[in-house]
Amino acid sequence: MASRKPARISFSSITPNNLGTLRKLNSVLFPIRYSEKFYQDVLLPELEDFCKLVYFNDVPVGTICCRLETKDGQTKLYLMTMGVLAPYRDRRLGSQSLELIFGAASHKKLKISHIYLHVQTSNGEAKRFYERHGFKEVGIHENYYKKIQPRDAWILQRGVQSGESTEQQ
Repeated sequence: MASRKPARISFSSITPNNLGTLRKLNSVLFPIRYSEKFYQDVLLPELEDFCKLVYFNDVPVGTICCRLETKDGQTKLYLMTMGVLAPYRDRRLGSQSLELIFGAASHKKLKISHIYLHVQTSNGEAKRFYERHGFKEVGIHENYYKKIQPRDAWILQRGVQSGESTEQQ
């Protein structure tokens, strides 16, 4: 009886050499087009731990991109995009991507207080996914999306150290 090798999940930092892969995955995964500024920002050295390509058996199948925001002396991590190609979902790729980000956020000298994101109100599946990972709904951002329907988004948030949600700032 031949044994199958377990699938290998790996992550790669975004670089100028694989930026085209990120662009292609984003065009397939998300209903909006991201600006050139988005793609230049994900290359910033301070975001290397927070912007990754997700590989399944050496094939790029997903992305996760975050940005740091500091306001009133408090640093938050905004999860801008996270997606996995449909045939590769339900293989823990999204969960492992979040775990990678949680680990990076908790070990940084940046003192990140919490992580937050927006989820389109029509995407209950994504909301449930994030809630399973400790995020809580802290509000609704009306008219968050300008070019897609519905325009509203849930704001989901989670504390970095405890995994607990924190109040919206």
